Amino acid sequence: MLVSKRTSVTDFNFHLVLVTKYRKEVFTTPEKHDSMVAILRRIAENKEVTISHLEVMPDHVHMMISFPPKLAPSDVVKSLKGTSAREWFKLYPETKEELWRGHLWTGSFFMSTVGNVSKEIVAEYIENQIQKSIKKDR
Repeated sequence: MLVSKRTSVTDFNFHLVLVTKYRKEVFTTPEKHDSMVAILRRIAENKEVTISHLEVMPDHVHMMISFPPKLAPSDVVKSLKGTSAREWFKLYPETKEELWRGHLWTGSFFMSTVGNVSKEIVAEYIENQIQKSIKKDR
């Protein structure tokens, strides 16, 4: 998602995957699915994170997110995981008993950048800048 500020324009997009502890199937009903969707969207809205795509599976969550460069990716993930777990356990305290030590998410996550163009295209664009500059000066 393109974000314009007074001094910058950015287009940061990330694929984020959060997995439940022990791959326990927690989001097993439409109500639980919808609750996690609402929780994640509310947290994102409060943290300047835009969720463009979101799918909650029984034991993991996929999201495509974007956020301003002033935010560190690890801090965004920490906010999403920590806050969502607290809110989830308030709504579904019985889930805590199903998960050893009451952790909703694994300690790890997967995150990768998503771009509109490949690394090769960007590299070619950068390498061709001098050619374009020379042609322009003629």
